[in-house]
Amino acid sequence: MSNQQPGFDERLATTQSILEKIAQEFSPAVFASSLAAEDMVLTDLILRNQLSIGIFSLETGRLHAETLGMIDKIKSVYGADITLYKPAQAAVDQYVTQHGLNAFYDSVEMRKECCRIRKVEPLNRALAGKKAWVTGQRRSQAATRTELAVQEDDVAHGMQKFNPLADWSEEDVWHYIRSNNVPYNPLHDKSYPSIGCEPCTRAIQPGEDVRAGRWWWENPESKECGLHVVDGKLVRINKA
Repeated sequence: MSNQQPGFDERLATTQSILEKIAQEFSPAVFASSLAAEDMVLTDLILRNQLSIGIFSLETGRLHAETLGMIDKIKSVYGADITLYKPAQAAVDQYVTQHGLNAFYDSVEMRKECCRIRKVEPLNRALAGKKAWVTGQRRSQAATRTELAVQEDDVAHGMQKFNPLADWSEEDVWHYIRSNNVPYNPLHDKSYPSIGCEPCTRAIQPGEDVRAGRWWWENPESKECGLHVVDGKLVRINKA
């Protein structure tokens, strides 16, 4: 998993240059970290080079223990604190009271409302007053990201958005992590290439798309909500 791919040194140099530009020309800037592998690469590059880019994470209240454990790992390895943004408790309580704790399994609308409360609203607070923000998105992660630009005009937030790893492959990410002893989420060793909230993320099977484990029950071919496929059979999700 740590073999260097052709052109890696150039991609790394470009990414470092982009981060330096952000720190120098777009201050105050922040990096939104999910604490997953790609984001640990950027965390390492920012903290190792002491770049003036703040780092934050969205603590949704439904993260895996392994993901939360990364906060302490970063503190231990780099001596740095990650700023955490949490959802408004009143909004969470209202959602749970009206719809149930795991209502996001019931429909796409309920899932999106949960994401809005636990992720979108806190993100808006985290970005308030900033000139730019950074993500760990890569083009090869999903079909929806094939046109991902390194720099975007984020009209919704009124700032520039940077994706410094847009050109990187998964092999690039793991080569950097292994070569630099970067700490990473142990769930990646358990077939979780993409990690979100615990109830919305599962391990993937060999040959599946890297993001197949995210919101896996949202099957456009199925008219029944709350169903997902295990070994070719439709199985209702246990909402207990």
